[in-house]
Amino acid sequence: MTTYKDIGVEKVGHVGTIEIRRPPLNFFDISLINQIADALDEFDRDIEIRASVLSAQGKAFCAGANFQDPARQAQEAKEAENKAKGDPADSLGPINHLYIQAVRIFRAKKPIVAAVQGAAIGGGLGLAVSADFRVTCPEARFSANFTKLGFHPGFGLTTTLPELIGKNNAELMFYTSRRVTGEEAYKWGLANELVPQDQVKSAAMKLAGEIAECSPLGLLSTRATMRAGLADRVMAATNHELAEQTRLRATEDFKEGVKATEERRAANFRGR
Repeated sequence: MTTYKDIGVEKVGHVGTIEIRRPPLNFFDISLINQIADALDEFDRDIEIRASVLSAQGKAFCAGANFQDPARQAQEAKEAENKAKGDPADSLGPINHLYIQAVRIFRAKKPIVAAVQGAAIGGGLGLAVSADFRVTCPEARFSANFTKLGFHPGFGLTTTLPELIGKNNAELMFYTSRRVTGEEAYKWGLANELVPQDQVKSAAMKLAGEIAECSPLGLLSTRATMRAGLADRVMAATNHELAEQTRLRATEDFKEGVKATEERRAANFRGR
């Protein structure tokens, strides 16, 4: 197995494991998403691996992007000074480049089980939803909190979330930015299994092991049928999401939404 900077990768029998190691909140950037995609590519090339588990160290599964990252702020200041045009850059790197890496995750060929032991927020929810299955616990929280930031959903969620939990439940999550509990996620079909928090990873490994008992060629064939066109739909969705995110990032409301979230207060949005 290749050694990566921010993830741990192992092979346990016929199951490959990826553990995000940026505790406690596991914020992502383009580098982390690229590493996950690279590891999944490695699993696809390994004939012995038939399924994988995506988990995370720390309090959260993935709390999304850190909009208060100093590197992002420095880059934005530089862009303003140079009157740069085009895609806004932040700690994610240019968002279009991030989404190119995200689509790579959706092109992985083998089943993925996400072990969601804590919060999956924003793009972190998008990462959790990229997996075929999710094992979670009552303490977990799932949130598409984009509108509370004055933003537009991303990471392909405008396609993946409605397909998973239905259009109206997805709209509810998008329009309210509310945090959905592990129990609610299980009832909605956002999670496939609900177990005690300290059993999330082991339950995910058990599910992946059950999948791995099946014929590898049968799994590849069936998954290709079930997810036919998904990566292309996600790519089309991220193209639209990127355009909306780019437009909204330039607004006063976005700046207020990020600041209010950081200060843990209600935002004073003005519609401009």
